[in-house]
Amino acid sequence: MSRPIMIVFLLVILILDAAPNLSQKHQQVAKREEAVKEKIILSQERHIQRLSDLVRSLQMQLLRCKRSRFQINL
Repeated sequence: MSRPIMIVFLLVILILDAAPNLSQKHQQVAKREEAVKEKIILSQERHIQRLSDLVRSLQMQLLRCKRSRFQINL
């Protein structure tokens, strides 16, 4: 084989060999991104739960204040 043909042949082999590796890397990156998104969602759900608990607590405190104020006015 002539030298240029050999070089082209080797380049084609390298490109074909690299394609599956790029696909695998892309899949790994996609899996990592999905895992990060899931962690973010779980963290947000915990924060929402904490905020809901705080709101509930504040509502109870407000109710107690209203009751005590009502009793004082009687």
